[in-house]
Amino acid sequence: MKKITIADVAKHANVSKSTVSQYLNERFEYMSEKTRKKIKDTIDELNYQPNILARSLKQKSTFTIGVVVANNVHTFSTNIIRAIEGYFYQQGFHIIVCNADDEPQKEKNYIEMLRAKQVDGIIIFPTGDNLDLYQQMIRDQFPIVFMDRTIAELDITTVMLDNHLAAKLAVDHFVEKGYRNIAIVTTSIIRNISPRVERIQGYREALESYGFPVKEEYIKTAPAEEISEALTELFSLDTPPEAVLAGNDIVLNEVLRFIKNRNLKIPNDVAVIGIDEVPFADFYTPTITTVKQPTVEMAHLAAEQLLSQIKQERVIDTGVHRFKPTLIPRFSC
Repeated sequence: MKKITIADVAKHANVSKSTVSQYLNERFEYMSEKTRKKIKDTIDELNYQPNILARSLKQKSTFTIGVVVANNVHTFSTNIIRAIEGYFYQQGFHIIVCNADDEPQKEKNYIEMLRAKQVDGIIIFPTGDNLDLYQQMIRDQFPIVFMDRTIAELDITTVMLDNHLAAKLAVDHFVEKGYRNIAIVTTSIIRNISPRVERIQGYREALESYGFPVKEEYIKTAPAEEISEALTELFSLDTPPEAVLAGNDIVLNEVLRFIKNRNLKIPNDVAVIGIDEVPFADFYTPTITTVKQPTVEMAHLAAEQLLSQIKQERVIDTGVHRFKPTLIPRFSC
């Protein structure tokens, strides 16, 4: 079956190829409404499919963005991806989403694959262990934005939460409610992943600001599959915590599961706050107090920064842009 070309469309609609090209690039100001409708009807009738590859070569753009997520099981990641996709769709771009599973080698493979596909830029939730690769992208002047995590030694535009403030808001709320023995539980910090490290720092600083001792046994970090074991150790202490700050949504799930299995009552036996808003927070019994990230605003800024690099509109902003979290008080304290 013969492939329909732009020349076929032009001949059938009795217009020039350049007019059809202008139509395909949505430059409608160059033609009358009648001509626009004629071309549209012809494209529909002939079932013409534009040659995306040829368009990309001509315009030196694939109109495709890569997003490499550290771990797509997080509600935060899902919300960020959705907002990024919505933003770029409005700009005429498509996105390719890759899940690195917090594995540096997998992240490396995906970044190399995306560059081989000649995407116009990449938003990365960095694992932190591919410094040489990130530096090569900088040298190549390849458009790149980091999301959620920062790497201090690299000058790469970064969008993330004020994690110290997130932990402080939670500790402040616990203290206001009368709790003193406050624990924090996060997923592993083996690779010094910035949000987790910063939330622990914020927790320490908040306790110290009240003159409370920082008890190291109340700080637990572990891989997701070992959180239950860490919680068992925590609640086997001679003085178990009265309140637990869950460092992210995965930890919150494990904390709630542990509490239920132990037949503990929230907040009578233990109070709970989770960093990251989760869909079930407002209908769980009791409802769960959370610290919410402004995901849409964060995603849009990351997308704007990346698009600005792609279009080379201005000098690249290599700063770290931090957003303020919001405490949503409910009945788990």
